[in-house]
Amino acid sequence: MNIFQIPLLRDNYGYLIVCPKTNSAAIVDPSEAEPVLARVAREKTTLQTILNTHHHRDHTGGNEGLLARQKLEVCGHKSDQGRIFGLTRGVDDGDEVAVGELRGKVLFIPGHTTGHVAYLFGNNLFCGDTLFTAGCGRIFEGTPEQMHTSLNKLMALPDDTKVYCGHEYTENNLRFAMTIEPNNNKLVSRFERVQGLRARGQPTVPATLVEEKLTNPFLRWDSEEIQTNLKAGAPDLKSDPVAIFARMRKLKDAF
Repeated sequence: MNIFQIPLLRDNYGYLIVCPKTNSAAIVDPSEAEPVLARVAREKTTLQTILNTHHHRDHTGGNEGLLARQKLEVCGHKSDQGRIFGLTRGVDDGDEVAVGELRGKVLFIPGHTTGHVAYLFGNNLFCGDTLFTAGCGRIFEGTPEQMHTSLNKLMALPDDTKVYCGHEYTENNLRFAMTIEPNNNKLVSRFERVQGLRARGQPTVPATLVEEKLTNPFLRWDSEEIQTNLKAGAPDLKSDPVAIFARMRKLKDAF
C-alpha cells in the first residue's frame, strides 16, 4: 500500500491510502477538500472512500467539498450518524473496510469523542485524535476510564505498528513529557531529534508504537518516576492506572 501524508489546516494531517494494484484510494480525515483533490490528481489515483475517525470539523470539514465533486463511500462510527457529513456506512469495532484490494480493520477507541474509531491496515494505524505521537487527545465526550481502555487496546498492537495521528503535536507533547519524566533518556533523545525535524520543517509523524511505549507519558502510567512526580503535586493521588492517567491528562490540559 502507498500512504501519502497531506498537511491540512494549521497542524492537521490527512492520509491518502492508495491500493497499488487497483489504483483506488481512500482519504483519512479530510479537513479540507482542495489539498486532497490536488494530491489525488498528482498521484493519478481514483478516490472512492472517506474514512473519518471522528466527527470533529477539523477531521470532516472536507467531506462536503469532496462529495460535491463525486459520489464517495463515507465511513465513520455508527453513533456519528448525523454528526459526520455524508456518512454512508456506520462502522463498529471489528468491521472491515476496503480500499481496492487492501483490507483495514476498524478499532473502536472512544474517549476523545464517544464515537471515535481507528483504521488499521496491516501495521499502519490511522488513529485520529485518540493517540498522538508523544501524547493523546483531550477527553471531550468520554471518560478517563474509556480513554485509558482505548489506549490499552492500541498498546496491544505489535511494536512495529506505525502511528499515523491527526495532528503535528509531537514537539509540544514532548515538552510536557519532560516535565514529568525528565530522567527518561529515550525521551530526552527523542525530544532533541524532534526539535531538529521541526526546525527543518519536517513532519514527526508517523512514529512506531514501540517508540510511543518508551516515551509517551500517556502510555507510561506504570512509570515510577511519573507516579512520584505526579504525587508530589497531589499527595492523595491513587496509584491505579486510571487515576494516574487522569491526573496526567488534567495537567496536560493546562500545559
